[in-house]
Amino acid sequence: MKIATFNANSVRIRIAQIVRWLKRESPDILCLQETKVQDADFPAEAFRKAGYHVVFRGQKAYAGVAIATREEPRRIFFGIDDGKEPDEARLIRLEAAGVTVINTYVPQGRAIDTEHFQYKLDWLARFRQMLERHYTPEDPLVWCGDLNVAPEPIDIHDPKANKEHVDFHPRARAALEAVRAWGLVDVFRILHPGEPGQYTYWDYRVADAVKRKIGWRVDHIFATRAVAGKATKSWIDVAARKVKRPSDHTFLVAEFE
Repeated sequence: MKIATFNANSVRIRIAQIVRWLKRESPDILCLQETKVQDADFPAEAFRKAGYHVVFRGQKAYAGVAIATREEPRRIFFGIDDGKEPDEARLIRLEAAGVTVINTYVPQGRAIDTEHFQYKLDWLARFRQMLERHYTPEDPLVWCGDLNVAPEPIDIHDPKANKEHVDFHPRARAALEAVRAWGLVDVFRILHPGEPGQYTYWDYRVADAVKRKIGWRVDHIFATRAVAGKATKSWIDVAARKVKRPSDHTFLVAEFE
């Protein structure tokens, strides 16, 4: 099984790149974030022509998530089902290829002293509660997406200068760790322990960011131990960030026996 995640930063702008990548890498599952498109305008036919089923939920201009699967998915749900704002354009969960796959675009948070950052922290807490309602740590489950948190100092090019950033702030990291403690393993890190300089996002505004290795690892594939224990390979497709008109993120991949 091969699972990948990619913050497309507009699926319509990036659709040709995505289709080429699907044909070259043939993942069983691809999770997309920041599709930035209303459902009526989602380029579903391009995925079908490439041999994939695709499930999506979006809105105009920002957020939006999608999951493309080789196998027809089942038990499809959108958003967080706790009676509060479901935020459906940030979460899809479904079953495919023998596992539950949850794809999320976690709120970025904007600035520490705003309601948006508190919403991010609350959203992660609500997500953990959703896991507790529907699953157990023994279930075969994979959580993918742009989680907008760099978990460790080695996941960011300059942890000292960015210690108060919303994607590295201690409260954001603690909120993510509280979810992970439910029973999830960072698949990339179990295969690349302690390895610095491994990033999935490079800011457009920074000149030659990829070449200069000024990046962040904020896109993740987490899995329950039943799945993570079968991981054989995980890698970041840095070359995909160097193509013409790239997203500011790139593909993160995990392969399982």
